[in-house]
Amino acid sequence: MGSSLSNLNDGETNDSSMGPSLGDIPESCIAAVFMYLTPPEICNLAGLNRSFRGAASSDFVWEKKLPPNYQDLLDLLPPERVLGLSKKDIFAVLSRPIPFDGDNKELWIDRVTGRVCMAISARGMAITGIEDRRYWNWIPTNESRFHVVAYLQQIWWFEVDGTVTFHLPPGIYSLSFRIHLGGFAKKSGRRVCNYEHTHGWDLKPVRFSLSTSDGQEASCEYYLDDVKREESTGHHKRGFWIDYKVGEFVVTGSEPSTEIKWSMKQIDCTHSKGGLCVDSVFINPIGDLKDYRTKSFCEID
Repeated sequence: MGSSLSNLNDGETNDSSMGPSLGDIPESCIAAVFMYLTPPEICNLAGLNRSFRGAASSDFVWEKKLPPNYQDLLDLLPPERVLGLSKKDIFAVLSRPIPFDGDNKELWIDRVTGRVCMAISARGMAITGIEDRRYWNWIPTNESRFHVVAYLQQIWWFEVDGTVTFHLPPGIYSLSFRIHLGGFAKKSGRRVCNYEHTHGWDLKPVRFSLSTSDGQEASCEYYLDDVKREESTGHHKRGFWIDYKVGEFVVTGSEPSTEIKWSMKQIDCTHSKGGLCVDSVFINPIGDLKDYRTKSFCEID
């Protein structure tokens, strides 16, 4: 038994007297199996032997791991950066953030699923009163992937809007805002939060909404601050980055591109509100189109 296991692990030897080994498996068969594995799994198996390394570098395998619109992502990069790259190398390049629109937006593909993800900085959105330093300030920070967040000191009309148009692959996507209640800073190497300006978020909910160019809409409301409830449950919002999910939308692929619009607002001018950091909006894939079709069929049934 120990001899058999040794033979299987020793892929580089091919002595017929010792029985079959991993090195006897044709590279084409290994590539066919790799079609059902994730990119990290393929890379882990590449070190077994020469055949596995060859299959793990095959354009045939990595073409299937790339999103159908990967050329649109490559078009955002300088041509010389991707010239002559293998499909495996293209996957590696696209799995890193690709900035566009003045570096205020980023695209990348998930390293496990190969699906397209997107992030939009607060600088890439329309924020009411952002030019008036009495209301808003830009705060540099390493806690944001864009290295800057918008900090609200105080305002009566709170509104943040944004839009993006891109050729997203077919699938189901979610949109969320990344928000931090209270200010924060580093002092003596420690993260310190302050809530000097934090007020008004417990009086009325903030309304979030999204819409797409093909008529899909979603909306929801959240109280961003509820100190009494948080103290009773132990779930605190202050001092933490929280992702507020706005909703989901479906891309069928029937249109050349999809326009997504979103907003976050609290425009009840009976009270002011402040002490809030706005980082970014995330658009993440959460399922395949077949999942949506199956769900729709079950609901009808």
